Order: sequence, then C-alpha cells, then structure tokens
Amino acid sequence: MTDNIKNVKLRVEDLSVIFGKRKKEALEMLDKGVSKSEILAKTKCTVGISKASFEVYEGEIFVVMGLSGSGKSTLIRCLNRLNEPTAGKVFFKDKDITREGNNELLNTRRYEMSMVFQKFGLLPHKTILENAAFGLELRGEVKEDREKKALQALETVGLEGYEYHYPSEMSGGMQQRVGLARALANDTEVLLMDEAFSALDPLIKSDMQDELLQIQEKVHKTIVFITHDLDEAIKLGDRIMIMKDGIIEQIGTPEEILTNPASEYVEAFVEKVDRKTIITAESLMFTKPSLLRIKKDGPMRAIRKMRAQSVQFLPVEDEHRTFLGYVWLNDVLDLAENKDETLEKALKSEVPSVYTDYTVEEMLPLISGNNYPLAVVDKDDGRLLGLVSQTSLIIEATRYGDAEVKSMIKKANAI
Repeated sequence: MTDNIKNVKLRVEDLSVIFGKRKKEALEMLDKGVSKSEILAKTKCTVGISKASFEVYEGEIFVVMGLSGSGKSTLIRCLNRLNEPTAGKVFFKDKDITREGNNELLNTRRYEMSMVFQKFGLLPHKTILENAAFGLELRGEVKEDREKKALQALETVGLEGYEYHYPSEMSGGMQQRVGLARALANDTEVLLMDEAFSALDPLIKSDMQDELLQIQEKVHKTIVFITHDLDEAIKLGDRIMIMKDGIIEQIGTPEEILTNPASEYVEAFVEKVDRKTIITAESLMFTKPSLLRIKKDGPMRAIRKMRAQSVQFLPVEDEHRTFLGYVWLNDVLDLAENKDETLEKALKSEVPSVYTDYTVEEMLPLISGNNYPLAVVDKDDGRLLGLVSQTSLIIEATRYGDAEVKSMIKKANAI
C-alpha cells in the first residue's frame, strides 16, 4: 500500500476459537492466561486462535503465515464464518459479521467475500465457463449476464479460449486459475485465499504468484492470503502476519519483519531468507549531510562545511533542489588555490542514484568501480533524500564479518 490514508476493510477484535466440548471452561482459562497445552490437558479442548486482533486495509494483499497447526487456516475461515468464533468479533467495514443471521451471512459470502481453496473446488461435470460462473448462478443471475462476467474473469486470468473445456482436461495450474476466475467473477470486495498455490508444482506455483500480482495491479482487491511458505509471503504480501500456536507473533511489511523481528521465533523464521531481494534503500539510507548549492556556494564555503562535518565530500544540488552529484575535498582545495569562485569544475556528476524502493540486489552493481555512496533521490523531483553507504550494502549482501567487509570495500575502490 502506498497511499497515506488506509481504509480498513476487515477488522478482527480479540478473536478466539476453541475446539471441544468444554469451550466455556477453556475460554475462561484462556482469559486468565493459562497456556494452550494446559487447557488441552485439563479440558481436552484445543485452542485454535488465541485473542487475535488485527486490521486488513483496502486494496492490500495481507498474508497470514505460519507452520502447520499455527491457526492460520482456522483464522481465515472465521472471516466468513466457515468456522464459528468462540469469542471476539469480525468486522467487514463497520458490519459485525459475527452477529449476522443465516440469510445475512449467506449474502456476505455471495456478494462481499469470495474464497479460493487449495484443492480448487471445481465441479468436474461442468465446463470451465460454468465453473467460473457458478457463484453467480448461486446468486440467481440470468445465464447471459453470468456468462459475460465469467468470460471476462477467465480472460483476466489468461484462460480465454478454454471456456468449453472440462477440469479434467486442464493442468493443476490452469484449474487453480479457474478457481481464481470464479472468485473474480463474483466481483466481491474481499478475496480469501487459503493455501491457494501450495498444491502446485514449484514452477507453476511461481507462475501463479506472478499472475496474482499482475491481476492485483488491475483489480485492486483486498486479499487475505494464507501460506506456510515464507518466500511466498514475502513475494506477495504488502503486509505479513506471522502466527504460532494460534497467537500472532508479528505483523509488518516484509522489510519490517526481516529487519526487526519481534521474537526469537520470527527471527528463526527469517534467518535464511535472501535479504538482498527484500531490503531497500529506504531502510539503509542515512541522513544526508549538508548540501551545497551549485550557483550559491563557492569553494571556500564548501571547505568550511566539510571541515565542520568532518567529511571528505558533499552532495550538490541545483536551484530547484535536484541532486547533481558530489564534490570532493581535494578537488575543492585545488579550486580555492586557483581562485575559482564556483564549484562546476569539481562537480562529479556521473554518479549513481537510486529510488527508495531499490533493493540491495539492484544497488550492488552500482557501487562497482567507484567509492561513492549511493544517492537516494525522490522519483518526482530528483531531490536528495539520503545516502546509502557501500559498507551497509556489502554487509547486507554478504553477512560477512567486519574484516572481510573492509577487504571487499578496498578491492571495490581499487578498481
């Protein structure tokens, strides 16, 4: 999500789910802070979800992840009440779904929340077109209207031309596309996707992830996506919620979770992730030093600023505050000795610059053969936002010790 104002589409408040006959007793114990294992031992009840509270923003892909038994699938089924919460509330916008009667709940599932399952859930005796239109058929829409919407959805997921095939004639990836098309044809505000790609082969799974991201660029749905795969969560999620034993361990962007894990469990989860593809310039950049104005500041003023800040270089901007490059102390001293009054001759303008969303992987090639920090500039006006040092890039890329980092920097600067 890039918008500053985030509208809440789903809100979950203090949600608990308990399985077993002595739910009331188990819930009282849970409220008193008794552990999940102790509740199981004393009541034979299993705590599926324990006091979960979170929000899902409009238009985001909100990924819920955890290992088997973490409660993630139980949780997503509470959002449309395929599982009944034992306690707590689920709001769709400002409507409390946990208080809805059967008819209201049926309308919520048909018109407001669609679900895509791991096992596709296709009807083998119906064509691909009929499967994609099935939710609309259940709504009672006339055949002409529902087929038109289904055709549009099939086109969106790349299945145009397969309308009259049957599921048995389709690969696993194509069948999952049909399931996604059925959800899109319903045109609900929320898509609930429960391990939707986990049954697919790795290559097909990757293709479907890419497909979902491309579709999301077009439709901007609010998506709650369940997975046990951290790489999938990082690839798809605007935000990720990590669960363990029915408890929320952390909620954050992929970068927040990688850079600031909230617990040892999360830290262990993310330690093997390739950070180069996730960590961005925005999190690595440090505050820019004082800038020089190319038309305003001369060599003597530049020297004074460098000495005051104990630096060997300073960035330079024009009168519109657009970043131009750097000047170095030795060059500026030469200008002063030659009585030059401007900085133009000392300006190194052919220097790399990046935007805040550049990853470490994208930035690494830019430091080869020079000793400049990377300038992080605004996409719109070229204004300097901060600097990324070569040291921080190499540390993130290699995770080596300090001695090895220094050696690599010397080799890079010697080119």
